[in-house]
Amino acid sequence: MIYELRPKIRTVRLVPYVHEGRASFLVSDPLQLNGHALIIPEALAPLLLVCDGTGSLDRITARLQTDFGLHAEQDDLEAILDAFDQVFLLENERFRTEEAQALEAYREADFRRPVSAGASYPSEPTALHRLLQDLLESVDIEPDTEPVDAVLSPHIDYGRGGLTYAETWKAASNSAAEADLVVIIGTDHYSSHPITLTGQHYATPFGVLPTDSGIVSALAAVLGEEAAFAGELYHRIEHSLELPLVWLHHLAGGREVPIVPILCGSFKQDSPKVAAFIAALQNETAGRNTFTIISGDLAHVGPAFGGLPQTSADRRAIRADDARLMGLLSTGDSSGFLAAVKDTRNATNLCGAYPLYLGLSTFGYRSGKLVGYRQCEADDRGESFVSIGGMTFKKAR
Repeated sequence: MIYELRPKIRTVRLVPYVHEGRASFLVSDPLQLNGHALIIPEALAPLLLVCDGTGSLDRITARLQTDFGLHAEQDDLEAILDAFDQVFLLENERFRTEEAQALEAYREADFRRPVSAGASYPSEPTALHRLLQDLLESVDIEPDTEPVDAVLSPHIDYGRGGLTYAETWKAASNSAAEADLVVIIGTDHYSSHPITLTGQHYATPFGVLPTDSGIVSALAAVLGEEAAFAGELYHRIEHSLELPLVWLHHLAGGREVPIVPILCGSFKQDSPKVAAFIAALQNETAGRNTFTIISGDLAHVGPAFGGLPQTSADRRAIRADDARLMGLLSTGDSSGFLAAVKDTRNATNLCGAYPLYLGLSTFGYRSGKLVGYRQCEADDRGESFVSIGGMTFKKAR
């Protein structure tokens, strides 16, 4: 066999799927080292738990039987694990070699290419310009005449979230167009790393937004090089920075605005490393005309996210809960906001809690204004949805 005697399946993406009338899962690699996904029956999902690198095939077979009542022949398990290995879903030398080669290619490229172009939005600049302008002109909101220091921007696809994007970015359009430096903090959907940096530039169909390597180096020195870049390859496929940056680049007229791209997972808010990172980011941006983008969506509820079907009453309750949380954000209460999310164990799967905490804690915004809110469908039955909100923030002056 190619894989180790004690096979370990990596952290994977699981998406519910019906295959030939049978409940199944699509299993794929968050890093997208291989473009293929596997289909496994729902009943076989426990295999992902027991292949944790601690047991042989004999032990795995026994655990499936005793813990889950699942009988599996070793020959069948070997075939399944071989399939996992072919798409780099096993934690082994084959995967590590492929990962290292992908990271080298990512770093040696002139820029990080816009992977959502052609899918979430047009890849051709003229068509993209027309789409964004049409959305901006369709919303009944005026650009803020006072400086806006930051936005909470959605990162859902434009098809569902376009109007909320437009409301958010139109309100902040003057400040976004004039910024000398942009810090963007986005949700890391695919890894468990607390804070992940990259030195790579970000491209959009309008050109390239250069990453400020000096600031990135200073921040990496605080976190430690290994920790700061351990998950760097996730920048390659993460949409949470790309989708808001397209709007920024549009409003900046294609200008090469320097950026500081930060992916944010979860962390202990009292961590000395987080405190040092916040202090370093404050120091490195001091005296600069800095605009901050906090990229995050709100609730993710319903069967599409492993929950119960949502009723009209559920939708009203989520709207009220979102309003409560955004009320805390409007006063700059980052600690109270994060505590409120934790109190419910993030029952609504809010996406963006830690980027919001990090952004508000770093820059001390004291005046937040809600400019857009929607609940976007996430399945064909109207039982699942994602809620999104757009906000503008200002510092105390």
